[in-house]
Amino acid sequence: MSGHPTLFGTATRYALIEHARNRFALALVAVFLPLWTSLTYLAMPDTPSPVRLRATGQWVAPPGNELTAISGALNAVTLIAGFMMFAATFERSAFDRRLALAGYPSPHLFLAKVAALALSAAAVSAYATAVTFLTLSPRQPLLLCSALFCAALTYGALGMGFGSVLTREVEGMFAIVMTSIIDLALQNPVMSSEADSPLVRLLPSYGAMQTGTAAGFSTTVPLQDLAVQLTWFTGATITSLLVFRLRVRAHPVTLGERSSAPTAPAG
Repeated sequence: MSGHPTLFGTATRYALIEHARNRFALALVAVFLPLWTSLTYLAMPDTPSPVRLRATGQWVAPPGNELTAISGALNAVTLIAGFMMFAATFERSAFDRRLALAGYPSPHLFLAKVAALALSAAAVSAYATAVTFLTLSPRQPLLLCSALFCAALTYGALGMGFGSVLTREVEGMFAIVMTSIIDLALQNPVMSSEADSPLVRLLPSYGAMQTGTAAGFSTTVPLQDLAVQLTWFTGATITSLLVFRLRVRAHPVTLGERSSAPTAPAG
């Protein structure tokens, strides 16, 4: 077979084509993202909502509607990234398994999905950052874009894991929606009285929410929180890789059919 760069490049190209053909995801980016960000801003009061930036111990008190707009942007990018990667992994499961059985290295297939995720997340995060200017003027736009990007990476990796484990589309969609809603709602002091609870620090997008808040309303650059978010992405990616390898090494299934549980690894 061809060299590793060629194999990786080919798999990445087809992964990007798969995303480009996902019209539902494109519609979410074009319509849902600005609509949801704007609605979360308009629906919330502008009463100051104190938030502690744990990396520095600093308290900020942004208007509740502006803070919720950032939370809404994070919610939107996590849902979009999660949906995209779940759909790509779920729908191509049988095809990826056949490629692996034919000799295509499964790590190349998985890393191509991660590369496509990174490129897609970068584009969606840049767009989401631009959309936030409809409702507020973040003090550090590049840092806000970084927070959105890291959150999208994390949920994209979770979407890959869900796509490898779950057996029905509705299960994956429900898992992504509920995880994102619970995750971000509990961190927003406008919606939750426990937003400063130590347990909140265990949520998947905690680092991104802290970074986004700092980007929007302070001059602090919380590298510690970005590192926390990247740790979540790394953990989710490694877990998804292990599950993906188990799935693609399983016995092939009939075209269009998914088995309800993984079979024993071949060989």
